[in-house]
Amino acid sequence: MQIIRQASAGTLESSDVMVSVKPAEQPGIQISISSKLAYQYGESMEKTVREVMQEFDITDAAVELEDKGALDCVIRARTQAAVCRSLGVRYPWEAADK
Repeated sequence: MQIIRQASAGTLESSDVMVSVKPAEQPGIQISISSKLAYQYGESMEKTVREVMQEFDITDAAVELEDKGALDCVIRARTQAAVCRSLGVRYPWEAADK
């Protein structure tokens, strides 16, 4: 799948993260992390984003994270939501409710 348009999910509140995805200008997944904790948790954040991209079979995307101390599960959920919004698809957990 390919990222169709720019989309984001999350907030800039404490313990959250704002994840933005957009079509890549270059091949591959480019990840930009803005966080006071990037020196300590940056690799883990990047790994989580790459796992989500792999789950959606996305090979080219530009991803920006503005982290305010989010847990891994929050980063994963926000990344999934941003990708779904970009692709114009329903969240997998919403489809089960309908």
